[in-house]
Amino acid sequence: MSYRLLSSNIINTEWSALLKLQNFPNSNHIPNFFLLNRVRCCSNNYNNLEMEDLDPTKLIVINDQRSLDRKISAIRNAGPSKLQKAYDFMLVWFTMSGFEFQVIADFDATLTRYWVNGLRGQSSHGLLKQGNPEYDAKRQALFEYYHPLEFSPVIPLEEKTKLMEEWWGKTHGLLIEGGLTYDAIKSSVANSNIAFRDGVVELFELLEEKDVPVLIFSAGLADIIEEVLRQKVHRYFKNIKIISNQMVFDDSGRLVSFKGKLIHSLNKNEHALDMATPLHDQTGGIDGAVADNASVKQRTNVLLLGDHTGDLGMSDGLNYENRISVGFLNDNIEKNLESYRKAFDIVYLDDRPMWGVVDLAAELCSKFDG
Repeated sequence: MSYRLLSSNIINTEWSALLKLQNFPNSNHIPNFFLLNRVRCCSNNYNNLEMEDLDPTKLIVINDQRSLDRKISAIRNAGPSKLQKAYDFMLVWFTMSGFEFQVIADFDATLTRYWVNGLRGQSSHGLLKQGNPEYDAKRQALFEYYHPLEFSPVIPLEEKTKLMEEWWGKTHGLLIEGGLTYDAIKSSVANSNIAFRDGVVELFELLEEKDVPVLIFSAGLADIIEEVLRQKVHRYFKNIKIISNQMVFDDSGRLVSFKGKLIHSLNKNEHALDMATPLHDQTGGIDGAVADNASVKQRTNVLLLGDHTGDLGMSDGLNYENRISVGFLNDNIEKNLESYRKAFDIVYLDDRPMWGVVDLAAELCSKFDG
């Protein structure tokens, strides 16, 4: 089977004049038309490619163009959602104008950048400083012990799952014991090295306009993710829900417990959907009524975004008809490209921006007339 490689250098040299005419802000914001059609066909053995001719840091990989085209056409043909309902006495979360697909996205290193200001970007869990150096050190020690086990190729999945439950459970216990406050979360985010990929905000705005649900899955902490959105984007989106570990604070803002099922790196899938919470507005309230999660489960098409092949499991349990999967391979490209290109429909390499996904989402929201 062949797959396709696209170099942004090719576009820069051959299409620069046209891009200027079309007022595209930079070479990273290239319409989906160019991404899917201005390509070179190559051998499926990536190691045989001449690295000098095709810079792997500026490539987009499409494994099976025909399959991708079929999925795009099928989702576009589905048109506006048939399953969402509007009631006279309330405005539900997603109205009849919504399209028949939803977006499921990982957070760390998918919506956020892998590199920030020349340094490895922090994760939503890693940025947290409790304001108690002793407990920060204890959590770091847990990371240094368990993180290698998470990616060990010799530990069976069942055993590894138990280890992840153990790691997350201990970490959550330290956060409570160490007296974490919501003020510490705000301060941690304000001083963090975390940033969204270029194009993420525009993607959220497009999907909100089209009433397309967005589910953000994370093995981190929902309250931190929401605070990152609040501080970095300065607004909330009515169509976004977060599926992550939820904190419970007392009246003084001190963490006292966690709510619901523990979500770790190996179980962040659709079965945790019952824990999904909408974004809060700036005052901490929810703007408008929110529909139940059953309506989200009925969406028959999925656009999935992740930075790890394990993120494909986020759609487990959904009875979808079509799924377009987009992978972000941020590092160790030569080592991991083969597995990523087999797993995902589209792979963006070397911490690429989100512009290609914006164009793809816009295409999915356009009614198919062909």
